Amino acid sequence: MARAVGASLAGVAVLALAGGGWALLRAEPPAPAAGPVTTGTVPVTLGDVADRLQVNGTLTYDGAYRVNGAGGVVTRLPKIGTTITRGHALYEADGRKVPLMYGSRPAWRAFALGMTPGPDVEQLERNLRALGYTGFTVDRSYSLSTYYAVRRWQHDARLPVTGAVPLGQVVFLPRPLRVTGHDASAGDPASGRVLHGTSAVPVVSVELDPSMAPSIRKGDKVMVTLPDGRTRKGKVATVSTVAVTAASGQQDGGPPQSSVPITITLSGKPGRTLDQALVQVEITSEQHKNVLTVPILALLARPGGTFAVVTVAGNRHTTVPVETGLFDESAGTVEVTGVPEGAQVEVPDE
Repeated sequence: MARAVGASLAGVAVLALAGGGWALLRAEPPAPAAGPVTTGTVPVTLGDVADRLQVNGTLTYDGAYRVNGAGGVVTRLPKIGTTITRGHALYEADGRKVPLMYGSRPAWRAFALGMTPGPDVEQLERNLRALGYTGFTVDRSYSLSTYYAVRRWQHDARLPVTGAVPLGQVVFLPRPLRVTGHDASAGDPASGRVLHGTSAVPVVSVELDPSMAPSIRKGDKVMVTLPDGRTRKGKVATVSTVAVTAASGQQDGGPPQSSVPITITLSGKPGRTLDQALVQVEITSEQHKNVLTVPILALLARPGGTFAVVTVAGNRHTTVPVETGLFDESAGTVEVTGVPEGAQVEVPDE
């Protein structure tokens, strides 16, 4: 009996040992030790660095204008998207064209001989001169020579030839109007709002986080990437001094979100653009030209928030403290002082 028990125990021991051996065979092998990081070298070079901020923007058109009628019945309206320029009709009332003229002052009285001088007269005369009419002096007085110039213009524009311009015969706006909507229909009274629109100048609107606004200034250079991948240069035209709170930001129960509106103008001739399209905006808020630069990856962090680079000359590796200037994260470079131009600095191999 004792031998049998011993044999049984021996069998259990063998099974346990066998089980332990199976477990050892199934164990994951230890992770290999990380190999040394391979490095290469790049020279310290002279170049330009810039502090760039990348944000989203919306392509739109500058300005918002409305056209008010002064009586009669609307008989014709321009198509949405049409751009109306000086001398061309904004709409028709009682079958007669109501042309656009440029100026910052809206018409508030009729123009006629005997009227008191004023800046509105000068504004009318500047438009007549721009449309090719001469023989008068551009000043604040509605003279007899102005009267005859108005008659010539009315004849060419197929308006009643009276030498006087009644209120509502022309509309003054600061610049060409791109029609974006009708506020009246053909057959409606031509009083009150008739249509509205914008300028024909494309701009980019950006809702900037208030924490970023202090670093952005009017005149900062901008690169805009359009939906089709083309890029356009521009500059910051306006930075609002008032933050705007969006009510839609409270839908999730969180605190209201505020932003600082900025407007960006695009350089070059206006091309065909898709209104309200989303674009990528890169704003250059600061730039240093012709400075010593190294890749950001060449920097070694040191105690106290300082940096160093490792210079390589043959087989000699030397850690050299450097002072950093502007970081250009888009280009992956940083401005440095403390190493000479042309020195080889160590960087990790890609």
